Amino acid sequence: LEREKRKMQRLKNRQAYLESGSRKQRTHRLITRGAAIESIAPQTKELTETEFYSLMENILNLPQAEHFIRSATENHARISGQEKGGD
Repeated sequence: LEREKRKMQRLKNRQAYLESGSRKQRTHRLITRGAAIESIAPQTKELTETEFYSLMENILNLPQAEHFIRSATENHARISGQEKGGD
């Protein structure tokens, strides 16, 4: 019984470790992408969070933006598929 408890605790620890890594990766991604926006459009630093989100929604809902996003994600999927031996 003690062995099973230790095994269960190790599994829980492993799960927590893996989830922590995912959160760290997400946090890093969000920070670097936010920094990229401020680097490209430094004027956005002056906006409140609400104003910034509104601006991003307006920009990202433009047909041109939707086209560029779709193209980028499709290109990424195509390249990723080739790297995995899909092509």
